[in-house]
Formats: sequence, structure tokens, C-alpha cells
Amino acid sequence: MLVRFVIENLFSFGERKEFSMIPNKRLKTLDHHKYNYDGFNVLKIASIYGANGAGKSNLIKSLELFQRLVIKEAIPFRLKDSKFKFNNSEDSQNQIFAIEFIQDGKAFYYGIVLSESAVLTEELYLSGLGQKEDELIYERTTDEKNKTSIVFLKEFEEDERSQVLKSVLLEDFVKPNEPILKLLSNRDNKFLANVKIAYKWFETTLQVITPDSKPRALAHKIDVDKEFKSYANDLMSSFNIGITELTSEKKEIKEFFGEDNEKEIDDLIKEVESSPQKMVGLSSNKGDELIIVKENEKVWVKTLKVGHTGKRNKSVLFGLDEESDGTVRLLDFVPAFKSVISDEKVFVIDEIERSIHPLLIKELVQKFSFDSKTKGQLIFSTHESNLLSQEIFRQDEIWFAEKNMDGSTDLYSLNDFKEHKTIDIQKGYLNGRYGSIPFLGNLQDLNWHDYDTNQ
Repeated sequence: MLVRFVIENLFSFGERKEFSMIPNKRLKTLDHHKYNYDGFNVLKIASIYGANGAGKSNLIKSLELFQRLVIKEAIPFRLKDSKFKFNNSEDSQNQIFAIEFIQDGKAFYYGIVLSESAVLTEELYLSGLGQKEDELIYERTTDEKNKTSIVFLKEFEEDERSQVLKSVLLEDFVKPNEPILKLLSNRDNKFLANVKIAYKWFETTLQVITPDSKPRALAHKIDVDKEFKSYANDLMSSFNIGITELTSEKKEIKEFFGEDNEKEIDDLIKEVESSPQKMVGLSSNKGDELIIVKENEKVWVKTLKVGHTGKRNKSVLFGLDEESDGTVRLLDFVPAFKSVISDEKVFVIDEIERSIHPLLIKELVQKFSFDSKTKGQLIFSTHESNLLSQEIFRQDEIWFAEKNMDGSTDLYSLNDFKEHKTIDIQKGYLNGRYGSIPFLGNLQDLNWHDYDTNQ
């Protein structure tokens, strides 16, 4: 679970800002929205509102960039150009990411301080969640001469074999511009077992869905997992958008690409063979995802097909390129909602309502909110004010992003306003009570006929 996320000097975030999933102890509404870990509670859902350009998407972009930084083990190229551009020379030029999370029943704090070309500080702790003292797992620093030093937990530092490993790491593997969380998670050392657990959160638990995301490996999952296929068909059919089934079209690779493309086929087979999962994904000329996978000593190409029933009850299969943007967006949510209700995953979705009817997205979010048996977290940005209901959200689950006069994004919760639990928060939001909405007065004063050059 995500506990809190802190960023500084990134995109539209100048000063340090914190997004938190820690519930207000005084709020007594929707108690089933709290997951309990050894007496510590975290919330299961959160929405982020804001005007266009306010910075709500930047919060999600920052989290995705942090994830990529950890998994790719290098400072992303565009990170160097992502500093808050209104900072002056006297302001700190460093960028800060810090996150607190729970993985496999253990709480962690992980933070990174970056300069343009180096990881100045990187630290991982077992978090006490404010209830007990944090425990150091490792802390690395990089000095002005790009020399790196690492301090590990006491047991590691006192172990002779571990000290040999530390010397090898510093001599041959650790680079000043690369984080070391993934590197250490791959070491076979009993004192670094918690590093493996922490890295797992970034690699598998955190799932970020952007407005441009496409369903990934859905054709393969529907082909091999009958339970998932049944769930997917039931979910898509329940939307009443004319879909009767999802199915996977499966052909041998030579049949799919044709005998004339022998070299390309051989290259693809080699790529599949070298893949850890014996599977690779490609995009067709039409934009469909092609899943190339080795099964039973044969290499297959799988594509997702969407079934519709039309005139005279005739059933026809369509490719994704023939479906609406809204349908494709909903397909992206099929594995997301399956996972977030049954697994301890964290799904962060930017513009959850993108291309989807307001009533449909409200039904989806409401169903997750009302379900007392969910296991994961759902966090999303949205403009959809129809979701603003205290029957769906607790006050500490509604967040706002708003630009300050200095051009930086402020981040705050509805909980800061201490509203009564019966107040109509949708009406209050649209009336500007909580800020975070566009100011449209200047638009009314604009005489756009002044710019009519055809007169």
C-alpha cells in the first residue's frame, strides 16, 4: 500500500509537497475504506481534482518517473529538464523523491535526492510509521568528486563476507548517476532480504495508467486464464456498450506474418526465446497489440478481438482499431479492477474518466467504494464532479491541486476544510468553495470577433 509520497522541485511542484493516504482519526465515515496493518491504517481510495494545468497530472507523472528511475536504474533523460522552472539561482537545484509504503506486511521509507547528474543521497529504512523508530537498511551518498559511500544496517557491517560484497559493489557496480535499490535487491545476501521486498513494490505492486495507456497482454491473459476471461466478459457486457465477448485470435507466427518474411520471423523468434517470460509485445500497423509467445514448443501470435452482436443476432469480431477510444480505455480497466479488488496492488490512474461516460465511471468507482472486501488501492485524477459525494469518499480521500501565484502547485485535502459529513461537496466545489477550479471571468470579456481577419 502507498502511505505517502513527497516531491520537491519537479514539474510544477516547487516547494516540497506531500500526498498522503493516512486517514484522519477523527473521521468516522466509511470505516471499511481503511486497511489495517498492525494497528496502522491506510486508505483504499483517493481522487485528485484541479483545473487544467493545475498540476494534478504532474503528481502522477512524478510517481511514474520515480518508478522508472528505480526500475531502469538510471536518471531519466527528461528528468534533467523537469525542474520547477520558476526557481531562482538561490533556490535549491536538487530534486527530491520520497515515499512510504507497505509491502508484504512490512513498512518502508525510501528517498532519493538528485542533482542533474548524480544521486546525491539514497536511503532505505524499515519505517516505524510514526509508532516506533525507523531502522536503517542502507544509505548511500555521493560527494562533490562523484565518489560514492554506503552505510548498511549494523548486522551487514559486522559481517565479514558482507563487507567483501560491499567492496565489490563500490568498486565495480555502483555508479554515481544510478540508484542502487534494484542492484542490491539482486544480491544473494541474507541481510538484504528486505531490499528485495521493497523493490517488489516498485516492480509489481505499483501500477500507473496514463490517458495514452493501452491494454497490455490482454489477448494472452484471456487465452490462458479462463477465470479471467469469464470476469472480463461479464464486466464488459455489464457496461451495455454492445460488447458480447472478448476473445483471443491465435495463429502460428509463420501463418500470421507469411512465409515471405522469414528473416523478420527468425528475429522475432530469437527475441521470444531470449525473453524471461518467452513472450514479447508488438504493435501492428493498425495499432492492435500483438502478443508473440512460445507455448508447447511453438511460437504463436495472439491478438485481442471484441465481439459484438448486431442485425439478426449476427455475431462479429472486431479489432481494437475498429473500437471507440472509450471502449479501448475500458479494456485497460479490465485487468486493473480485477487486480485492485483481489490483490494488494496500487493502481494510480491519470484522468480516469477520459473518453468514458460520466454515469459509467461513477458506477465503477462507486462499486469499488462500496465493496468491503477489496484488497488494493485506487488513486486517480479526474475532472468528474459527479463523483464528489460523501457516500463515495471520505473527506480525507478527496484532494485538490491548485496553482499558486508563484506558478507552483499546491496540494491539499478536503479534510483541511473540516466540512460536515452531510454537506453537498459537489455543489461547494463547483461554486469555488475549495478552489482548484478554472477562473472563467476573462473568457466572458474576450471579444473574439476582434480577431476575425475575414471582415
